[in-house]
Amino acid sequence: MRETTPRKIIEMKGKEPIVMVTAYDYPSALIADRAGMDIIFVGDSLGMVVYGEPNTLNVSMEQMVFHTRAVSKAVKRALVLADMPFGSYEIDPEEGVRNAVKLIQAGADAVKIEGGYDHRKLVKKLVRMGIPVMGHTGLTPQRYLRLGGYRLMGEAEEEIEEILRDAKALERAGAFAVVIEFTLADVAKLVTEEVSIPTIGIGAGPYVDGQVLVWHDLLGIYENIPPFVKKYADIGSMIQLALENYREDVKGLQFPGREHYWEYLDKNDFERKKRRVLERLEEEGP
Repeated sequence: MRETTPRKIIEMKGKEPIVMVTAYDYPSALIADRAGMDIIFVGDSLGMVVYGEPNTLNVSMEQMVFHTRAVSKAVKRALVLADMPFGSYEIDPEEGVRNAVKLIQAGADAVKIEGGYDHRKLVKKLVRMGIPVMGHTGLTPQRYLRLGGYRLMGEAEEEIEEILRDAKALERAGAFAVVIEFTLADVAKLVTEEVSIPTIGIGAGPYVDGQVLVWHDLLGIYENIPPFVKKYADIGSMIQLALENYREDVKGLQFPGREHYWEYLDKNDFERKKRRVLERLEEEGP
C-alpha cells in the first residue's frame, strides 16, 4: 500500500493543503511522486493533452487502464487516482462497477466520477465494495455539451444549488473528496464549509482544501493554457530549442562527436574480421 491513502487525504482537510497533479505515463508519474505530490491523477484530460482530441468524450476505458497501469508502476508514495471516462458508468451502473474494478486492478488506489447526486448510488456501491471514490462537480467536462461549453460555473442560483447538492450527495455516499472545477470562488468556499470531506479546486479559487492542475498546463508544454493556470515553467520552448539544436548538430556534422562513439583500436584486426565476413557472405550467394 502506498503511503498516501484516502483516509490520510480526509485527515488533511483544514490542516494541510492537498496538492494534486495529473500524470499519464511512467516518467511523469515518477517525477511527480519525487516532487511530493499528495495525489497523482490519471485524468481523462489525457484525451486532449496526449491524444489531441478536442474534448474528453472520446477517451476509452482501454486508454484509461493503459495509462493507469503505467503511472501506478512509478508511484511509491502518492495516492494514484484514475478517472472513469465518459460512457463507462452513466448508462449501466453495473458496467460502472466493472470498469472501476479494471482501474483498481491496473494499479489505481481510487477512482473519480464526474457528477454527484445523479451517481450517488454507484458511489455508495463502490465504496461498500472497498473502492475509494472522489467526486467532481462545478464544471464537469464530460457534460460540457449540456453546459454550453467550458464556462465559469456558479453564477446562477440553480447552479449554486446543484453544485452544493452534488457535494453533499457525494459526502453521504461515502466519497473521500470532491473536485470543484472552474467555479466562482465564493461558491467553492460555501461547498468547502458545508461538507466534511476535502474539496480540491481547479480554477475555483483559494478557499478550498487543495488544488489540482494538468501536467501539460503548469509546465507550459503547450502555448494555450486555461486562464486559471499558473505556468511554473516553459518546458515546451525548452524542448523545442533542444530539438532544434540537435537538428543543427546533425545537419552540420557536429553530432555525434568523438566522445559519442567507439571504434576498433586495432584497425588490422577489424580488417581481418571484415574480410572473413565478406568472404563468407559471398560464398552463401544471393
